[in-house]
Amino acid sequence: MPFLEVNIAPGRDADAKAALIADLTEVVVRHLGVPAPTVAVLIREEPAENWGRGGLSKTALDRKRAAGEDVD
Repeated sequence: MPFLEVNIAPGRDADAKAALIADLTEVVVRHLGVPAPTVAVLIREEPAENWGRGGLSKTALDRKRAAGEDVD
């Protein structure tokens, strides 16, 4: 049974998460050839303060973005 775990920042509505689950399931079925009912998807919403990239917290990255600095 394939098990996918997706970590995202909070803020997406239930419809967006349901669509993500459906799309991920479809991709796994297509690429692995397994039946859809065997595909499990878990979405974890992690608070923004738990995220970081390139040595900077999400808060710091957001501040730099707001100031017009390139962070990507």
